[in-house]
Amino acid sequence: MRKIIAAINMTLDGDCDHRAGIPDEEVHDHYTQLLQEGDTILYGRITYELMGFWQTLLKEPSGEKSMDDFARAIDKIPKIVFTHTLDHLDWDSARIAQRELKEEVLALKQEVGKPIFVGSRSLIIQLMKLGLVDELQLCIQPVISGGALPLFENLKDRTILKLIKTKTFSGGSVVLYYERG
Repeated sequence: MRKIIAAINMTLDGDCDHRAGIPDEEVHDHYTQLLQEGDTILYGRITYELMGFWQTLLKEPSGEKSMDDFARAIDKIPKIVFTHTLDHLDWDSARIAQRELKEEVLALKQEVGKPIFVGSRSLIIQLMKLGLVDELQLCIQPVISGGALPLFENLKDRTILKLIKTKTFSGGSVVLYYERG
């Protein structure tokens, strides 16, 4: 059975707005490697549209190796987008989910393959409520943003997690790896 891994950046105060963090070369390299370890990533519409930024670097590389490498990795991994408003996607490696979230994820878990990543705050919350997240990878960045977009908003049930690993970057970011306790 394939694992569902929720991986997201956030600030010390829990803000996961993509503009709040300060990803550096090490963080980009980390996520490039992570994407190479999976074979599917799930996005909601908003995050999918935000990730379109990386398509611009495919056409016009930045010259910063870590960012250009990440752009190639995110381009390559198949994406499933959960949306009720988009009818087509600009990325060749993306498709719109044909089933509701729970049904789609349960079917994906049964397939043979590598881990499935979840990179959207809204999907992480929904999948946590459904008990379908096998592992959380929280990249905590050393900044306090004021908490504009809390990751675990609207989760009311207590969830016990077990810390299984940590990874520390020289710039001060830390990835905390959790599984359900």
